[in-house]
Amino acid sequence: MSIETNIQAVKDFFAAIGSGDEEGLRALAADDFEWIVPGENWPLAGTHRGHHRLTDVVKTASETIEMSLSESRAFVAQGDRVLVVGFAKGTIKATKKSFEDHWIFAITVREGKVVSIREYVDTQALARAAQM
Repeated sequence: MSIETNIQAVKDFFAAIGSGDEEGLRALAADDFEWIVPGENWPLAGTHRGHHRLTDVVKTASETIEMSLSESRAFVAQGDRVLVVGFAKGTIKATKKSFEDHWIFAITVREGKVVSIREYVDTQALARAAQM
């Protein structure tokens, strides 16, 4: 696949998350999908494998975090890897504490499907906001 095709697959994946399109999201994810969210003491941390866990983590995010801003600022690709550089601002619903997070997602795409996501996020800011 071309770099442009891989970037578009990632953009489509993010769009499916944003629109709540679970069926579309699963169609864009490989069967052996894996999403790694670093950290402890906040609701999304952990390794999430497979389509079931993909929809679970998206659901958990919508139930626990209120995003006031989330934007992808750059897509950088080489081969089957796409790095997405972005910024998020929001509130953890349970604590009503806000956070700001500059992030990078390292995403692997295979045959037009997202295979893996490894987040590089400000885990301290997110854990602080999630702390009761």
